[in-house]
Amino acid sequence: MKKVLLWILGVAVTLIVIGGGVAALALHNTTSKIHSMDSSLSKASDTKTSAGKPVSYLLLGTDTGALGRTEKGRTDTMMVMSVNPNTKTTTMVSLQRDTKITIDGMTEKLNAAYALGDAKQAMTTVEQLLDIKLDGYLLVNMKGLEQLVDAVGGVTVKSPLTFSYEGYSFTENQDVTMNGTEALAFSRMRYDDPRGDYGRQIRQQLVIEAVMNKLKADPKSALNNDFLDAVSDNVRSNISLTSMRNLATKYRDTGETINRDQMTGTGVMIDGVSYQEMSQDEITRVHKEIVNAEK
Repeated sequence: MKKVLLWILGVAVTLIVIGGGVAALALHNTTSKIHSMDSSLSKASDTKTSAGKPVSYLLLGTDTGALGRTEKGRTDTMMVMSVNPNTKTTTMVSLQRDTKITIDGMTEKLNAAYALGDAKQAMTTVEQLLDIKLDGYLLVNMKGLEQLVDAVGGVTVKSPLTFSYEGYSFTENQDVTMNGTEALAFSRMRYDDPRGDYGRQIRQQLVIEAVMNKLKADPKSALNNDFLDAVSDNVRSNISLTSMRNLATKYRDTGETINRDQMTGTGVMIDGVSYQEMSQDEITRVHKEIVNAEK
């Protein structure tokens, strides 16, 4: 079963925004592992964050290692996160993993860009699809979900609907405090949600916001050994330590307002394979939203 866990990526971003400069050595050791997959770090991110300008990153989640999986896997989680210190706003736009695109003349799903290439290929593909420029990426292995959530003592969210999944029950408009296992169930359910994968994305974004708020209230929880170990084992990125420190010192207030959105399409079948086809109007709308988020 595929796991679309956007909020783990929010945890990683939160660590960068809050943790840098607080425990430099611990963060340095963690980022050494984070950068092990990509020696070519983002100069655009360094330049913009040094000047305190808005930045946009691609957040990716892969199933690699989850429930015993060892293959590379596709990035079933894809989201653009724009952080603007001028407006004190963070904008999160979820991208449909089944979005129909073309790679090397072949019809593919958006989440195939990573499987057929790497994280940079996924970033390039999203840039071309939305006609935007991204400043870096974070790739998260879903295997670390329970470690990450449990390391910060769990998260509290208000469920947007009533449902039961994997032995856990949630009630519409009621707050629930969840450990890692329960948060996984909350984020995974799709088929009993009237909005399907889009409804699941909303729940994932709600947990991102909850984690960010918790870490903002207690920054030290992002620097305990369990949390740092979970991040270093399960996150890879081309965002440098310099950028992380800049984000930590200049972007602390960007969580004051959090905007959540989704790119939505129409389901189509091509040669027996289901895709989400995005209209040009929808692509243009999302393009404008991300561009405006950086103004």
